[in-house]
Amino acid sequence: MIRVAAVGDIHMGPDSQGLLRPAFDTLRDCADLLLLAGDLTRHGTPEEARVVAQEVRGLAVPVVAVLGNHDHHDEQPERVTAILQEAGVTVLEGEGAVVECDGTRVGIAGTKGFGGGFVGRSAGEFGEPLMKEFVRYTRRSADALHTALEELADKGCELRVALTHFSPVADTLAGEPLEIYPFLGSYLLAEAIDTAGADLAVHGHAHAGTEHGVTAGGVRVRNVAQPVIRRAFNVYQLHAD
Repeated sequence: MIRVAAVGDIHMGPDSQGLLRPAFDTLRDCADLLLLAGDLTRHGTPEEARVVAQEVRGLAVPVVAVLGNHDHHDEQPERVTAILQEAGVTVLEGEGAVVECDGTRVGIAGTKGFGGGFVGRSAGEFGEPLMKEFVRYTRRSADALHTALEELADKGCELRVALTHFSPVADTLAGEPLEIYPFLGSYLLAEAIDTAGADLAVHGHAHAGTEHGVTAGGVRVRNVAQPVIRRAFNVYQLHAD
């Protein structure tokens, strides 16, 4: 059994230094790795990224993250990524990482993802160039997620997790206004997860959403935005066949 701790949307700033560290220090007793599902900062500034870095530096378990839309706001995602990496965090964007957990190879495929909506009410690659690029950006994210998941299978990972910021399903958005669903996620991410295969999908972004969901192909989806789970992290159990 592998225990996956996960949280997103912690939105840290200078005044929140040390807020989560006491809880994170308990991870050695309850989890094998920690996933951070984006929106780690408030505005994506290096100063805020350094707060997050101190919060997770030297933890007893591996930490894997994706960035969120807030982490891009200051238009310095590369600096945010570098600061987190210096603290030992593996930051993914269209890539996969393998974590050894008690003899089990766990693969994490990560991307921020993007919006576009869900089956029956989704944006299409039609019309103005900006609308086409909106959807193509999401499609590129989904394609990269699909490739990363497949590559992790080729590397012999017994368990695979899809880590995104935007949601792959509408289930976990329940509680959010319907009008903003297209800006909270995309069905293209779920298609990538189902066609490549995964044991769990984790995301954030939807603060007023719902924790539990499932893809059309039966993959468990969990919204781990902190305003949803209302704790420092949740732990999910995975069982290798």
